[in-house]
Amino acid sequence: MSISLEDVFEKFPNRRREDMIPLLQAIQDKNGFLSEEMISSVGSYLRISVNKIYGVATFYDNFRFGPVGKYHIRLCHGTACHVAGAGTLLKELERILKISDGECDKQGIFSLEVVSCIGACGLAPLIEVNDMYHTNLNLQSLKELIKSLREKENSA
Repeated sequence: MSISLEDVFEKFPNRRREDMIPLLQAIQDKNGFLSEEMISSVGSYLRISVNKIYGVATFYDNFRFGPVGKYHIRLCHGTACHVAGAGTLLKELERILKISDGECDKQGIFSLEVVSCIGACGLAPLIEVNDMYHTNLNLQSLKELIKSLREKENSA
């Protein structure tokens, strides 16, 4: 396990069933994703089956089960974004980053996640990079964004 869960568990001393989602969020905030071992530990701590926890965690787009890159890109593929060209943006992201949905590049710089809706339909198409929204994208603005992130990384 890459982090100690004891300090996270201390924040949820009552071990209530309704603590499951906030507890999983706290672990993901600290670790970046939820591993099998972490989910199993949560199950033991809350006295809830691992299957129940996986069922809840996989229902929500916000939970991840593998590491993400320094720049985690979430592409909205809801109806408005789809109609506005999200499919084309996805193909371009996969081409220039050389990764697919759910993957992280070998250097750990970029990861890509397609989500069903980000909830900003009037600004479609859009992506979220590390909690920052980039809206009304087209192929050119997407390429410029990725170029600027690479330049930022190379100058660091």
